[in-house]
Amino acid sequence: MLLYGRNPVMEALKDGRVSEVLLARGVEEAFVREVKTLAESVGGVRVRFSPRIELDQLAGTTQHQGILAEVEDMAWASMDDIMDRAEARGEDLVVVLLDGITDPRNFGAIIRSAEVLGAHGVVVEERRSAPLSPVVAKTAAGATSYLPVAQTKNLPRLIDQLKAEGVWVYGAAGEAAQELGKVDFSGKLALVIGAEGEGMRRLVREKCDVLVSIPVRGKVQSLNASVAAGILLYEATRGRK
Repeated sequence: MLLYGRNPVMEALKDGRVSEVLLARGVEEAFVREVKTLAESVGGVRVRFSPRIELDQLAGTTQHQGILAEVEDMAWASMDDIMDRAEARGEDLVVVLLDGITDPRNFGAIIRSAEVLGAHGVVVEERRSAPLSPVVAKTAAGATSYLPVAQTKNLPRLIDQLKAEGVWVYGAAGEAAQELGKVDFSGKLALVIGAEGEGMRRLVREKCDVLVSIPVRGKVQSLNASVAAGILLYEATRGRK
């Protein structure tokens, strides 16, 4: 798989998943030295140069920041991986469940927020999600190298399994009466984010223990799904160690 963007490629290099790096001619020398030093430290990584237009054509975009890499395909984690991550840290589980997030940029931005704000993983439903792609990795700015991202065949069933493990499930809904700032997010928790416009499916909504809303003050009454996820994650994690 071709990966592009500076943060995603550098993190993949550190992770040992890169076989070759392609740099655009004219990229600043300091960055070239950084790439070469890291490639040499992990060993076996070829670094070569090409005209920027070749990178444009290979990536299918001009937003590659002057670097492409041939990497192993990104692998899906499992729910067990996510729970093991929380246990290894000695923390109560915080997991983000995505119901119908099909835009790869939203998906990548949510992964990035989840990793930055201390969640233990993200889970999507197999047939209702954007795939793990170069666009997702680029938007996640390297977070896919650190945060487990898992698939489930049936999100409502997974919610039932989590609740049986003592996980409290909070669903984001713009019309919910319970405002975000008044919610007690202690203990194990899952945050459910639905698709933009449609929100969560009815069955997923019904499985949630609590529906919460983000108070809005402006004329526009809705937020981008990834922005909403970031706000929810901040509120849910800010009181934790």
